Amino acid sequence: MALKASARGKVSPFIVMDVMRAAAEHAASGHEVLHMEVGQPGTTAPQKVIAAAHEALDKDRIGYTDALGIPDLRSAIAGHYRDFYGVDVSPERIVVTTGSSGGFLLAFLACFDPGDRVALTLPCYPAYRNMLAALDIEIVFLPATVEDRFQPTVDILERAGDPPDGLILTSPSNPAGTMVSPAGLAELTDYCRAKGIRLISDEIYHGITYGEMPVATAAGASEAFVVNSFSKYFSMTGWRIGWMVVPEDMRRPIECLTQNLYISTPALSQLAALAAFDAHDELRANVAAYARNRELLLKQLPDAGFDRLAPADGAFYIYADVSQLTNDSAAFCERMLREADVAATPGVDFDPERGNHFVRFSFAGTHQEIARAAERLTEWQGGRKS
Repeated sequence: MALKASARGKVSPFIVMDVMRAAAEHAASGHEVLHMEVGQPGTTAPQKVIAAAHEALDKDRIGYTDALGIPDLRSAIAGHYRDFYGVDVSPERIVVTTGSSGGFLLAFLACFDPGDRVALTLPCYPAYRNMLAALDIEIVFLPATVEDRFQPTVDILERAGDPPDGLILTSPSNPAGTMVSPAGLAELTDYCRAKGIRLISDEIYHGITYGEMPVATAAGASEAFVVNSFSKYFSMTGWRIGWMVVPEDMRRPIECLTQNLYISTPALSQLAALAAFDAHDELRANVAAYARNRELLLKQLPDAGFDRLAPADGAFYIYADVSQLTNDSAAFCERMLREADVAATPGVDFDPERGNHFVRFSFAGTHQEIARAAERLTEWQGGRKS
């Protein structure tokens, strides 16, 4: 007799992880793969962070911490909002999490019940919808276009019908790198407040922008959940540490959930992360390197046949409309890996409805790697046309 198994495990895969595995297998067979699939900085953690980790290993017990995070780190994160955005956020509203992924799970559990409706734009980071599906929360898709900058608007929300229970906002976005304008953010927060919609703002790519600095949602929406991480700008992806700014009345529910689900975020990562706020010179140099990669791709991808590109305001992605080249982005990316030795992520990971016409290129690697990838793509497309 078959044993009981929950349907929660039947969520869609995180396709970029499958692409990473395929790229590793291709490399193991003797090919030099250039990686444009993974949303991970090509740099190590800042040197001050690494030094702090060594010191902590030598001197600290590395045991459990307060479920909400060590007080010094929570205060440092509050200081980051003051220094970067000019926003006063109480350390009492800061929750240190096991990466942004842990933050999203806590926020979804604390805010929504099975059957509630949460809206998110397409394209979007796939783990949002997969987490929500696993929690039996109904997803309201908001198909956005490049004219909308692939971002939600009040008009798009109203066209979707009855107001949802929640809205996920990502600015800069993954996969498109687009940002919501300050006026657009103010309009969305006002609308959510008026309609009783819980706003959850993913700000994981703050710090990695190429023009205007994004507005911190915490500045004008004390009832919103703000999720951030040390993974992207702070280049600490594998350390699995992030944070949330939570409404004051949600602090205790989040604390209780954290105590039972995680006990606490890894102490070593917390102690190391304290040093990240003293490493901005190194981190800004990383962003300058991303900017060089971005400039190169915006110039050379059109020469390779990828000439329909979303405006990459931030993050380290370019989202390309490849409908003139293929109607099957997954098969297209498989051929790209097999024939050009370049790994990229098909748009179906981010948009199950229209993603067959899109590909996401990450430019988080070294400048040499990105330049060589652009050359290979140009040669590949030239060979396919001949």
